[in-house]
Amino acid sequence: MAYWLFKSEPFKWSWDMQKAKGDAGEEWDGIRNYQARNFMRDMKIGDQGFFYHSNEGKEIVGIVEVCKEIHPDSTVDDPRWECVDIKAVKDMPKPVTLADVKATPELAEMALVKSMRLSVQPVRPEEWALVCKMGGL
Repeated sequence: MAYWLFKSEPFKWSWDMQKAKGDAGEEWDGIRNYQARNFMRDMKIGDQGFFYHSNEGKEIVGIVEVCKEIHPDSTVDDPRWECVDIKAVKDMPKPVTLADVKATPELAEMALVKSMRLSVQPVRPEEWALVCKMGGL
């Protein structure tokens, strides 16, 4: 299993909106960055990810799971852009803020710190475990 981080501005797509989609999940559409798209091409059903509220809150608020592998992004008629579907799995009992991540030396190399603008990012297993612990999981 691989681990990821999905960033969303809560006024566009919030954790509550993601949870409301239930087990059917939702397309992680609208990605127009080749590196982020390529990360989605590497995803498999069952991979897990952090759901991160960017701009507002700047915190990891939940855990999601990939429920459909790469397919054309239905919001655009351009074969270059693809997406996966994700479903909400559980709330992060204690949201982990960007400030918390930046203040943790073991997370200094995390993509969330190094690649701030990327909306889909890989998370290393040791980072996953530490952030989950910080969040009360």
